[in-house]
Amino acid sequence: MAALRATRQMLQTIAGHGWMSYSSKPAQNLHVGKPGAGFSFELTDEQKEFQATARKFAVEEIIPVAAQYDRTGEYPVPLIKRAWELGLMNSHIPESCEELAYGCTGVQTAIEANSLGSQINGLNIYFQQMPVIIAGNEHQQKKYLGRMTEEPIMCAYCVTEPGAGSDVAGIKTKAEKKGDEYVINGQKMWITNGGKANWYFLLARTNPDPKAPASKAFTGFIVEADSPGIQIGRKEMNMGQRCSDTRGIVFEDVRVPKENVLIGEGAGFKIAMGAFDKTRPPVAAGAVGLAKRALDEATRYALERKTFGKPIVEHQAVSFMLAEMAMKVELARMAYQRAAWEVDAGRRNTYYASIAKAFAGDIANQVAADAVQIFGGNGFNTEYPVEKLMRDAKIYQIYEGTAQIQRMIIAREHNILHRQHARTPKPLPTP
Repeated sequence: MAALRATRQMLQTIAGHGWMSYSSKPAQNLHVGKPGAGFSFELTDEQKEFQATARKFAVEEIIPVAAQYDRTGEYPVPLIKRAWELGLMNSHIPESCEELAYGCTGVQTAIEANSLGSQINGLNIYFQQMPVIIAGNEHQQKKYLGRMTEEPIMCAYCVTEPGAGSDVAGIKTKAEKKGDEYVINGQKMWITNGGKANWYFLLARTNPDPKAPASKAFTGFIVEADSPGIQIGRKEMNMGQRCSDTRGIVFEDVRVPKENVLIGEGAGFKIAMGAFDKTRPPVAAGAVGLAKRALDEATRYALERKTFGKPIVEHQAVSFMLAEMAMKVELARMAYQRAAWEVDAGRRNTYYASIAKAFAGDIANQVAADAVQIFGGNGFNTEYPVEKLMRDAKIYQIYEGTAQIQRMIIAREHNILHRQHARTPKPLPTP
């Protein structure tokens, strides 16, 4: 218990020093805003200790059982409990996501998925928690986030539907106000932690006018998972990240008190979009963690495997592949660090968050595929780790906004900036 208390105290200290602390104010003690100082991605001693804890947990406790969870698709309850004990379920540092994903992205996603709804918890709590963190009032945060620091409970982010994924404005789930309650009807799909969550962040249309702008048509709700009318579908067996609990959920006349509305009616779309800016850097960090694991596995194999009388790493064709893989990993890491740094500096990071997410997702797939190639026939076999990494990598180009959606966002932000300065001879600032 003493160790647990110490870990929690360390987390509070980390939040106070910034680095993805998700405050609306600029983080303290950061080297930002000083001309000539450049970017500083150096972590504090406390943050480095936290990073080391995540890496140790991944190497010693996740990697040894990752293949078994991949085969069975079983939800990693023991790992989640252990992560909570270590304080990793309350992480706000992208590096911790990278280290956890180094072990198994399925486990990382199961934990990180807790954050799109809130974000006092982590492994992949970033998604589920985030709306409550950025939009919840004091009572909502205390009730739903506070208890997540007391026990390893989960939450889920219910936005995606069978007919609406990247097009969030196309969701059909409706919420009708009746007295002091809202009655929700609709169907959600591909919900991470769908069958394990204690509560959901849910986005629903509250304005029946189809011409109403998205910025005013949707409302964000906190929905208790045991509410009458909720029907949880079967666990989906996906291509990769198989121990993540992914399900469809039907809401039929589900009653939610008005006290569970975030900010107010019509604010849901802005909340959801704001959450993505905060969660995409940790997702990118997870992709980098997977890529780094693939690079390390490929390098070890290349040092041991011999052809034509020498290790294959000494063949230029293979060594150049490893060099390219290393370049991609390092550049993707810089991308998510820049996006996180922008948050700590108190600036809007939409542009950099999308760059980080798109680039890291792409390189995770490229590096994992190259690792399989370096392993040759062994790479195609389930007895070796890289085929799983290749399968796990694909989702990084899909969830949290597809690779194509990220490029749309980047192009939009880029073009807006250039239009604004079309008649200005001064150098263009970054978005």
